[in-house]
Amino acid sequence: MIVIEVVFWLSAALLVFAQLGYPLLLAVWSKLSRRRADSPVAIATGEEPYVTLVIAAHREESVIEDRVANVRGLDWPADRLEVIVACDGSPDRTAEKARAAGADQVLELEWGGKVRAQDAAVAAADPRSTVIAFSDANAAWEPSALRELVGELQVPGVGYACGQVRFTSADGATNQEGLYWRWEMWLRSRESQLCSVTAGNGAIYAVRRDAYIEVDPVMGHDLSFPFNFVKRGSRALYAPSAKASEKMVPTVEGEFARKRRMMSHAWPIVLRGGLLSPRGYPPSYAVMVYSHRALRYSTPKLHLLLFASNLLLLGQGSIYLVALALQLFLLGAALLGSAIPAKPLLVARYYVLTTASIAAGLWDYLRHGTPAGWAPPEGTR
Repeated sequence: MIVIEVVFWLSAALLVFAQLGYPLLLAVWSKLSRRRADSPVAIATGEEPYVTLVIAAHREESVIEDRVANVRGLDWPADRLEVIVACDGSPDRTAEKARAAGADQVLELEWGGKVRAQDAAVAAADPRSTVIAFSDANAAWEPSALRELVGELQVPGVGYACGQVRFTSADGATNQEGLYWRWEMWLRSRESQLCSVTAGNGAIYAVRRDAYIEVDPVMGHDLSFPFNFVKRGSRALYAPSAKASEKMVPTVEGEFARKRRMMSHAWPIVLRGGLLSPRGYPPSYAVMVYSHRALRYSTPKLHLLLFASNLLLLGQGSIYLVALALQLFLLGAALLGSAIPAKPLLVARYYVLTTASIAAGLWDYLRHGTPAGWAPPEGTR
């Protein structure tokens, strides 16, 4: 029984640390640290560097015109901003509408995946561009967003900067992704202050062109860029003043499907892409990667170990009966969330399904690999 008790308590401790302990660690660490968040460099009017903004697009005819128009409305000189729409095998009128909307270049590529479309756009970018920015086709940036991102990249030693994304939803939406992202943005602000972020987001980010790296086409930039930049001696920062918004998947079930697909792209990065290798990590960043990323991706296994060991320990004390009741309560609340759209039940359902998506993504990757191709999630356009 001693071994089973160790499994139970270790699993419980790691789950609590993943959800509550790590944020508490960052809060205390940031209070005690002498390092303060770097202020972006103010870019004087008339001294803006040349920038290329890349929009990778697959079947985006319904939103691409608005996206290009939004970019044209940014607070940046038009003659120093190049817009490239990289159409990744789009079978619709995405390319035609992007040209009509005023994109400087529209690349019509064979369907090879988002990453390869982004690589092609970087290769085709204006040679004068020293910064390459990236955005999703359904995102909308605030006018100052690009200036804030580029200002972060002017800080010495910074190679990557991602902004703040907020998710919008229609009335009656059951997805709780907005709540998760507000929490995640808080974590990234502390990570950025102390060292570098452990992940970005596809809606709004930028890199110094001379620091751009090409990664495996199944490994998206969101997870692979920050740690790879750190390994190469650059910092990867979070710029909260660079704001964007996106329409989120309307249902929790749809979010499960989206995260399952995302995790099938994340697992190659974890297992063979170098994320878990400590080589090149400063000690502080290694703590963040293992505490935040590696431990979070282990939560499905930890929940299973906790549940199985809990069953075996019934009768060994009332604490184990209480622990089992709490786990069954969480599962019951998640089940009720499918029928009763009450906020606490929806949060429980979101947690259970998104945790399950981590395991489902691993299953998909191990069973048949991860295709490089992609498609917009249902309900986000």
